[in-house]
Amino acid sequence: MPVDGAEAERLRGGPSDAVHDPALFEAFYRRHVDAVLRFVARRVDDPHTAADLTAEIFLAVLDSAHTYKPRLGNETAWLYGIARNVVSSERRRVAREAERDRRFSGRRLLEADDIARIEDKLDAESPGRRALAALERLPEGERAVLELIVVDQLTIPEAASALGIRPVTARVRLHRARKALRGEAGRRAVETTPDTSLLYVRKGEA
Repeated sequence: MPVDGAEAERLRGGPSDAVHDPALFEAFYRRHVDAVLRFVARRVDDPHTAADLTAEIFLAVLDSAHTYKPRLGNETAWLYGIARNVVSSERRRVAREAERDRRFSGRRLLEADDIARIEDKLDAESPGRRALAALERLPEGERAVLELIVVDQLTIPEAASALGIRPVTARVRLHRARKALRGEAGRRAVETTPDTSLLYVRKGEA
């Protein structure tokens, strides 16, 4: 007998089941850790910070598993919503810190192989970080939609799910963000124009 989306998630260990079963949680972690690390690597450029934030995101899953609803979006979209909150929280914490050394005190030491692996991710995602930097002048709501769709490659419904808004709201914000970026591109010289990939979404999502 065919199974629906929610049942399929349960059978392979969706968030609500994974938090009660170490084996399912490990499978859940392995299924998503690369995507989560790439998400973080597009937003930070330090391997220790990237490792810590990735771990915090999966710890947050333990507290947030009950909020996952398969009908509202897939696991990745839901995880990206948690990841945005964790990364934003870290940025606020860093802003309050007076000393950079204090920011990193007490963190676990990474093995050389771990650092090399994460640095590879950071290098690979450097275009994503540059693209995000180009969005800084946009209002928060519009920037959040655009970065999830263009930089993180979510669909409009998935981005809406990650942000807890309706798809129609996401479409409106996306339209405003793209219009603002077009205006910015028209005012700036070629050498300082933001990445033109930000003006487009994948086929079928406009």
